[in-house]
Amino acid sequence: MTTPDHSDQGLTRGHDFGLPPDPVSQTKKVVPDRGKHVSRETGGPVGLTAQDAVADTALGRKLVEENKRRDKLKNVQLDRPESTRYITISNQKGGVGKTSTSVNLAVALAEQGQNVLVVDNDPQGNASTALGIPHGSDADSVYDILIDEVPVVDVVKQSPESTSLWVLPATIDLAGAEIELVSVVAREQRLQRALAEYAAAREEAGLPRLDYVFIDCPPSLGLLTINAFVAATEVLIPIQCEYYALEGLSQLLNNIKMIQRHLNPGLTVSNILLTMYDGRTNLASQVADEVRQHFPDEVMETMIPRSVRISEAPSYQQSVITYDPSSTGALSYLEAAAELASRVPTS
Repeated sequence: MTTPDHSDQGLTRGHDFGLPPDPVSQTKKVVPDRGKHVSRETGGPVGLTAQDAVADTALGRKLVEENKRRDKLKNVQLDRPESTRYITISNQKGGVGKTSTSVNLAVALAEQGQNVLVVDNDPQGNASTALGIPHGSDADSVYDILIDEVPVVDVVKQSPESTSLWVLPATIDLAGAEIELVSVVAREQRLQRALAEYAAAREEAGLPRLDYVFIDCPPSLGLLTINAFVAATEVLIPIQCEYYALEGLSQLLNNIKMIQRHLNPGLTVSNILLTMYDGRTNLASQVADEVRQHFPDEVMETMIPRSVRISEAPSYQQSVITYDPSSTGALSYLEAAAELASRVPTS
């Protein structure tokens, strides 16, 4: 019986079963066919360079655009505000990016040399986790400040993210503060007084003045959020680029008007930040356009994209800016921080 010959004799390598030519066996340079400007086989200059070929794809165009945005940010120098900016980040709808915005704006500004305090006013304590601050049930927290009037200086912790970033952590005890505050005198001003006393204590100790105070709120409109509104001079509202995010906005704005009328006349809605933006969907673009139409002065130019890196970072007790500085999410929050610093509200 004759054994079949399995050698390569008589076969052209790279053409078996209709496969494309093997570039190793070709005597001439093989160039992908990209249209009339490109030759399939050429040894001359006809065709795209590798850089042009990359830039000609959707991913390539995105990378080129991001590099331009990064170069623009390199030339940005943030000035310190004339006085401390107290900014409450609030939206009664959950999952819109309140904590991510608080954490990443704070880190971005701290990296620019600003002195920043984050007040974790949410019993879940996610901002404390993301900034690397332990917040077990035995730790002092915002609860002790609101209920037992413990001085902020005894509770505040420095974040490992930056030497100019401090945190007031939250514990699960804060969940009971809503009930316990009901019978407390001047219950709405507790946080405001505590922060004012801390500012005075820093000045007396010769410490630098705080430039920004971000107050991360729970997804509700209870006494914790009211304390945050009374303590702040500005409100930043993150809005997820989905239809449901718009439904509760009018209720939130009505509550802010009540606070302005009765408790804090100086409070303003200074910024609205569009988050979880997905440019591939028509809905995201429609929501963004509708919000800009109704709030042309308040909506920030920067939009935060939907990003896996932003979601992953807290599990490593980091901001996305530290976790993956080269990511699109980190770049967007750096841009948002620079825009926030430039958008000084008029009194």
